[in-house]
Amino acid sequence: MHENTCPSCQHPLSWKENGYYCDHCRHPVQKRAFCPDCEQELETLNACGSASYFCPQCNELKSKSRVRICFELT
Repeated sequence: MHENTCPSCQHPLSWKENGYYCDHCRHPVQKRAFCPDCEQELETLNACGSASYFCPQCNELKSKSRVRICFELT
């Protein structure tokens, strides 16, 4: 199964103009990450080609494997 899929049609998303886009629905899609402990939206920290997630509520980094990711049409 493709990891980054459209929340509306479940087709794979493409990367266009610094964001995700569904070619099938023709809509931009926003990727959001939430803390597994407090459900607060996480800040994404990009460095050296990888992403880390920081929770401002818990005041700590969160493991990528525990983070809840959702995609929303914008």
